[in-house]
Amino acid sequence: MQRSTERFLTTHTGSLPRPVDLIRMMFAREEGVPVDAMALGARIRSAVAETVRKQVEAGVAIVSDGEMSKPSYATYVKDRLTGFGGASHPLQYRDLVDFPEMARRVFGDPGRARRRTPACDGPISVRDPRAAQTDVDNLAAAAKAAGAESVFMSAASPGVISLFFRNEHYPSHEAYLFAIAEAMRHEYETVARAGFTLQIDCPDLGMGRHIQFADLGLDEFRTMARLHVGALNHALANVPPERARLHVCWGNYEGPHHHDVPLADIIDVVFTARPSGLSFEASNPRHAHEWRLFEHVKLPAGKVLIPGVLDSTTNFIEHPDLVAERIGRYARLVGRENVIAGTDCGFGTWVGQAAVDPDIAWAKLASMAEGARRASREFWS
Repeated sequence: MQRSTERFLTTHTGSLPRPVDLIRMMFAREEGVPVDAMALGARIRSAVAETVRKQVEAGVAIVSDGEMSKPSYATYVKDRLTGFGGASHPLQYRDLVDFPEMARRVFGDPGRARRRTPACDGPISVRDPRAAQTDVDNLAAAAKAAGAESVFMSAASPGVISLFFRNEHYPSHEAYLFAIAEAMRHEYETVARAGFTLQIDCPDLGMGRHIQFADLGLDEFRTMARLHVGALNHALANVPPERARLHVCWGNYEGPHHHDVPLADIIDVVFTARPSGLSFEASNPRHAHEWRLFEHVKLPAGKVLIPGVLDSTTNFIEHPDLVAERIGRYARLVGRENVIAGTDCGFGTWVGQAAVDPDIAWAKLASMAEGARRASREFWS
């Protein structure tokens, strides 16, 4: 984790708006339409270069490849691992069950409507060992060309993979999790070995409560969350904690979220994960109040908070003064050097997702950078 002792750094959650022509190519591939592999690879490389340049121009300090090569932050693994050849199964969101009209709006999103989540029906192993290295090479070249200050790359956690892809092969959930962990170890280590910060996307620790484990009591869910963290730590055994950060969220969709598990109920479990950084939703109306948790929860030594200071589901552009205020709340509680400004979630979680207009997404990131500058003047002047 890059730290700063002179200003607040800025980053985001990983996914960013994709170019329209790349979206068309990705849609075609997901739907089984033949797509020229060399042409797609070339467009992904140029899209990574474009998105890194835009991040640097917006003032983002720690940039990513925008997940240009992935149909989504989690379902991309079906193309990189063996074992996922079963039928797709729809997910049920407990909060949307109470509001069926809202559910139709959420699941009508072009990205979600096209996502493929085949069940695990065989042994899991690495099928495409070059894919992660290709992503690394694309980002390294783009970051060098744009003069990026620092870079990170995201990858799905074993737990969120188990959430989207039903187990129809392994004898238990635990066996399934650890099989995924062994297979994902290659990708995690490839990213860390490149000198990038590895972000592990772990919505299973938040969103999993009202989707995957909606029928469990809180204590039972916490037991499952500990199991998920155990599998993740196993996969990260060779990745230094300071080289990794973890992202927790409750689902990047505009919905009621009234069944979200409170951060207070999972924070102790989350802190047992190896990554030193913790990225989490902190701006949306369901979780913006949870900064007060750190009035009595002590940040473990070596950990860094990356609270979301931008909502990723609304087209409002947050005022820089509001961004500075949000950063300041955490800095006063856990120390200015232990806070990096981030976003609640991604702006392109699924290919074709359009909750936030692409031009507005970039304007929001620029406002975050300005807000961080204002907060830095307050805390370091």
